[in-house]
Amino acid sequence: MPNAPVADQLRLLEVQDADLRLQQARHRRATLPLTEQIAELSARAADLEEDAVARGTEVSDLRREVTKAEDDVQSVRQRADRDRSRLESGTGSAKDLQALQGELEVLARRQSALEDVELEVMERLEAAEALHTEARAQRDAIAADITRFSAERDEQLAEIDSEIGDIEAERVLKAEGVDATLMALYEKLRDQHGGVGAAALRGSQCLGCHMTLNAGDLRAIESAAPDAVVRCEECGRILVRKADA
Repeated sequence: MPNAPVADQLRLLEVQDADLRLQQARHRRATLPLTEQIAELSARAADLEEDAVARGTEVSDLRREVTKAEDDVQSVRQRADRDRSRLESGTGSAKDLQALQGELEVLARRQSALEDVELEVMERLEAAEALHTEARAQRDAIAADITRFSAERDEQLAEIDSEIGDIEAERVLKAEGVDATLMALYEKLRDQHGGVGAAALRGSQCLGCHMTLNAGDLRAIESAAPDAVVRCEECGRILVRKADA
């Protein structure tokens, strides 16, 4: 059973308290809700960006279709205007004029069909533009949320980092001068037991594992020298006997 000054053992509880607060602060930093929320929003933003690009491509394709439909209608109109001018001038044989009249009727039907196509494509373009605008608006809204939440996250991280820095400085002061063998044992046990290497003994209870020691173990601890480093028989942690115990 190693020995360490009683004062060092008591200070070890202060070191342990600082280590627990450090562990908690680092856990809060690693599991900050805003960090997860930003990650989820970023994934959503990526999906919306992809959707916006796809919508934009569809709009561009439909605009080309509208331009082609408009050109087709304009071409038929121009040809009909030429034929109408020739027909109205009355030049040419009766057979030629009759052929022009027939062609005008064909062109009128062709123009009507092309105008229907033009209208249908324009309606599709209008709907696609609306969806594109909506996708960009959603993307921009989420981007704004990400910017706002990122600023809040950075502020919270800065506060936690400041807290961690203060606790680390406090921990250095608490651990300064503590028996090296005791500290080495404490660090080893802390690694093995989830960050808790030392605990106070309150009555017959170890505050590390919260188990009640049996009478035999308790008598052995009570009979040990004040500077003896005792361990909990249940969890193996260092048990610090406090004066009020």
